[in-house]
Amino acid sequence: MLAGLIMSRPAKLVGFPAVTAYLIAGIIIGPYCLGLLGVPGLGFNTMEQVDAVSVVSDVALGFIAFAIGNEFRLSTLRENGKTATVIGIVQAVVTSIVVDIALVITHFIIPDTLTMPAAITLGAVAAATAPAATLMVVRQYKAHGHLTDLLLPIVALDDAVGLVIFAVSFGVAHAMQNGVIDIITVVVNPIIEIIASLILGSAMGALLTFIERFFHSRSKRMSMCIAAVFLTVGISMLSFDIGPVTVSFSSLLVCMMLGTLFCNMCSYSQELMERTDGWTAPLFILFFVLSGAGLRLDVFSDILVVIVGIIYIVVRSLGKWTGAFLSSSAMKCDSKVRKYLGVTLLPQAGVALGMSLQAAESLGADGAFVRQIVLFSVLIFELFGPLATKLALTGAGEIEPEGKTSARKENPDLTKR
Repeated sequence: MLAGLIMSRPAKLVGFPAVTAYLIAGIIIGPYCLGLLGVPGLGFNTMEQVDAVSVVSDVALGFIAFAIGNEFRLSTLRENGKTATVIGIVQAVVTSIVVDIALVITHFIIPDTLTMPAAITLGAVAAATAPAATLMVVRQYKAHGHLTDLLLPIVALDDAVGLVIFAVSFGVAHAMQNGVIDIITVVVNPIIEIIASLILGSAMGALLTFIERFFHSRSKRMSMCIAAVFLTVGISMLSFDIGPVTVSFSSLLVCMMLGTLFCNMCSYSQELMERTDGWTAPLFILFFVLSGAGLRLDVFSDILVVIVGIIYIVVRSLGKWTGAFLSSSAMKCDSKVRKYLGVTLLPQAGVALGMSLQAAESLGADGAFVRQIVLFSVLIFELFGPLATKLALTGAGEIEPEGKTSARKENPDLTKR
């Protein structure tokens, strides 16, 4: 946390978002920088040490999804719900198609390096967007406007659509390897995961709303919200089999639904959400620093990974912008939304890494290659994606000029101490 806070000062001087500063701080104290010195306690010496505190990342993603659920208030959805839904689905599908086409062509050029199953799987992974970085940039710069109002719901829907696309594409890739199409893997399991996640999140949201009425102090109500998110994240990690069908949950969707139900059912949810946001600020710093420490710099050692990774990054960026432009044009959004929305959807991290890990565990050498490409792209998208989001929101006129950000200037009493 201290490393992240220190790095945020020079980042502010050059106009970089705090998210990028935290990621860079993580890289510095990670296994590929200070960790190389091998001094116990000085940063992370191994990637296993980073993985040992992964529960912090799991919980932080839960709170991020919980906060995004606040964007699905019925009052907001009446204004932007249809537009956000159409754009969220279309841009994800278009991105996947664009990346699929580009990587299939690449496969025919270098078939020994990029196989067809790997190309199809990467096309599905490309659809996912990281909500954490986007949310942090919006909060840091207090962005507001039509683009911002659309952005957070779209990012939330993007991951849900991405999970479906990945499940289908992953099933096809698996079938290409084995010669057998498994309908349960391709269709049934992903549908069950989404439905089960929505049901669990709704149940937890209704439970939180019911329990809140028994507590009256602000601190206890805030504590109940925090406890509910912790509990929901823990439950969403469960999975079990019913015959050939696997029942599992997406913690992002579950916590998002928790926040959605709570903010629409509880009359004082807005105040509690704001108080919870204040409590989670240090947690989010830890999350991004740990994310930076977990970025693997050794992917640069393989030139073929770098080449395919660059192709993937370029065509995914093109797909996001094209999909967002076409869908926002069809929904008759204003020119600023059409121009800048695609740029704000570039960050990619947690969900994509989870998809790549599943591919690595099931597709053998093809899955391992997918994992390397995603690790490379996440490194680039996470470092530069937040800055691109900031520039896009600034270009759209939804970030006001900085300058009045010092608490000491706003509160003269602090200056006297």
